[in-house]
Amino acid sequence: MVRRNANPNHSAVPKKLCRVPDGYGIIKIGVSGSADLAHLGLDVFERAKEVGREIARQGAIITTGATTGFPMFSAQGAKDECGLSIGFSPAATEVEHVGVYKLPLDFMDVIVYTGFGYSGRDLLFVRSSDAMIIGPGRIGTLNEFSVAFEDQKPMGILEGNWDTDELLKLVIDAAHRPNANIIFDSDAKALVERLIEMVNKRKSIGVPVYNSHDGWSATGKNAEVIL
Repeated sequence: MVRRNANPNHSAVPKKLCRVPDGYGIIKIGVSGSADLAHLGLDVFERAKEVGREIARQGAIITTGATTGFPMFSAQGAKDECGLSIGFSPAATEVEHVGVYKLPLDFMDVIVYTGFGYSGRDLLFVRSSDAMIIGPGRIGTLNEFSVAFEDQKPMGILEGNWDTDELLKLVIDAAHRPNANIIFDSDAKALVERLIEMVNKRKSIGVPVYNSHDGWSATGKNAEVIL
């Protein structure tokens, strides 16, 4: 559990929020990354915070898996800028979240207790976000990436002195399924700007429903876009 910071912004009412083109809703950007940063060096903490700060500065809501590590420090960065932070917990209750999963409550304004464990939480978290930022991570991060990839959700891969970004380039290449909604950048400000632009464009023209290629539905009849 992280000791609460004395920064008054962490308990302040969230300020600037960026509404989508039709005036309904606020853009939500999910941050995915490793819950354990011990193997990644000291600069990863500041990189995570800067992602969160930029999300808040540009008026979006940060969403996370309500966990430790990269997502938590990104949420801290968002709260530094009086942003709004929503976490999606694998637990069913706050007691389970803290007592069983040993996860923090820090830097989150709202926690959605999914009760679906880690893999079920990942699905709800990603699908509740308008765009995703993928930082350094491991299996859980790859799972969240996979959900976003299948949904063709706008996704920014944060480049850095880790190997996750290079690994994901190999995965994307091996998939043989072109996806124009994935961008790579080492600069948090530019990554958030581009993602917000992509989300606004998609919402202004209508977000298509893509064929998920799961093989269980005949609805699409091999079409790439089914609605």
